[in-house]
Amino acid sequence: MPITPTIENNFLLVFCQIPRAMTPPFIYLASQSPRRSQLLEQMGVVHQLLLPGADEDSEALEVVTSDEAPRDYVQRVTALKLQAALARLHRLGLPDAPVLCADTTVALDHEILGKPADAQDAQRMLGLLSGRTHQVYTAIALGWGGRVEHACSASDVMFARLQSQAIARYAASGEPMGKAGAYAVQGRAAAFIARIEGSYSGIMGLPLFETAQLLRTMGAWE
Repeated sequence: MPITPTIENNFLLVFCQIPRAMTPPFIYLASQSPRRSQLLEQMGVVHQLLLPGADEDSEALEVVTSDEAPRDYVQRVTALKLQAALARLHRLGLPDAPVLCADTTVALDHEILGKPADAQDAQRMLGLLSGRTHQVYTAIALGWGGRVEHACSASDVMFARLQSQAIARYAASGEPMGKAGAYAVQGRAAAFIARIEGSYSGIMGLPLFETAQLLRTMGAWE
């Protein structure tokens, strides 16, 4: 099989051109999110985790650049995560299979609300979201055999007006930690949400419709 090396953003990626006559038996999910794994299971997609090693600074990929629009940010971060995952796959010498990456961000008035630093930061974010409509963007990227496909889901989420006591209790529960915008739509925060327009699974972290489209386009799922 011919091997074609390419260099992108200081990553050396080596892709193997593989035949597409057969659907692969599994895909790699390069994400530490248990929700994304659960959503793939819901689809019936067999997958294995391809997680960063201790020598990789995955948090550095999520740094926001100045004046970066939320959609542009989440798509850029997802593309960088896919590059890193493909390089990791090659470095570890693992069996070749499609690699799926995703990233989610919350934006209010074009301001990116990332993962809270602590409970106080979570309370600050929830206070900003209270009584207002914000956007949730989830970008996905799939790489296989030298080919890369991208998609992005955008949803509007309207929060009810929250009492300070409710915000404090939710922040103290620990659920906001590690979540963009300091909340989990599938958790206790569901009681805060008055209306959703868009993809519920995309708000969770993996838009199933777009994911299915990418997998089928790539020949990675039937």
